[in-house]
Amino acid sequence: MQRAEPQDFERVLSSMCTEPHPAAREAAQRFLATNPGDPGTYQTVTDLERQAVDLLGEITGLGNPAGYVTSGGTEANIQAVRIARNRAETTDPNVVVPDSAHFSFTKAAEMLDVELRRIPTTDYRADVEAMADAIDDDTVAVVGVAGTTEYGHVDPIPALADLAADADALMHVDAAFGGFFLPFTDFAWHFGHADIDTMTIDPHKVGQAAVPAGGFLARSSDLLDELAIDTPYLESRSQVTLTGTRSGAGVASAVAAMEALWPEGYRRQYHASMDNAEWLADALADRGYTVVGPELPLLAADVSLSLIEQLRDRGWRVTKTGSGEMRVVCMPHVTRSMLRSFVADLDWY
Repeated sequence: MQRAEPQDFERVLSSMCTEPHPAAREAAQRFLATNPGDPGTYQTVTDLERQAVDLLGEITGLGNPAGYVTSGGTEANIQAVRIARNRAETTDPNVVVPDSAHFSFTKAAEMLDVELRRIPTTDYRADVEAMADAIDDDTVAVVGVAGTTEYGHVDPIPALADLAADADALMHVDAAFGGFFLPFTDFAWHFGHADIDTMTIDPHKVGQAAVPAGGFLARSSDLLDELAIDTPYLESRSQVTLTGTRSGAGVASAVAAMEALWPEGYRRQYHASMDNAEWLADALADRGYTVVGPELPLLAADVSLSLIEQLRDRGWRVTKTGSGEMRVVCMPHVTRSMLRSFVADLDWY
């Protein structure tokens, strides 16, 4: 039987995962058999997880952060909704999110029996007035997105945080994609900019850690206490994570990637990725396409579905937004030469 080989990234333009940094790859290999879900037994990787959370706190403007390394953004978003539900007194909780929020919030609402109120956006961002109108006495959380999955836009986080504070609701920011780009922009998005309670930020995306290595941060450990359950047969007596057994490989690779790249490596990557996204946006606009973005290194264009399918037949991995535009994410593996080849194939049709 021929040995299967993993997908290469040579023509991948739609994924928010990328090739791990060499240091992250090596660290993941060394820690494959460790389980931070059993911290009493696996003390070394537990210490590394504390380092990972501290580094994520530095990136997101939070001193003395609480949190842990998750399987990804979905788990972190579920945990935020879980905290919000558990800390509230209402028996009929709802969470208010912009319509651009990730589909993981739908999963969270279904799993946790919470009403999800999706509010239409304005210019691809959360509409603060519309979100305010949707908030009531049963609202337990307000969500803002710092780098939307479809368009890469950044919500007005401080204004949304003010709404959450007025409602005594938890303020959660989903920066799964944008969190490693945004420190090098002028956007107000992190704990140092607004009264944010929890945040999702994924090292295994732009952070260049190995999959799975998401991140969940909380302003204080008191918030994580809302998640705690007893674990009587482990050396640690309680657990706040959603999963039990977790990937030590992801933890170690996240630390290795951040130590290698923060901040200057990530700064260079942001500028390179943004330059590529702007180049592609100009190339598509010159060919008559209507382009949305880039605000972060992600753009969408009104390329027809039939043309998208033809490009996929030539090996290009591109997807479409919910509104039908072609969507391209300029992750670290996306080079200018890749984009030139892509545009040449686009012109061929």
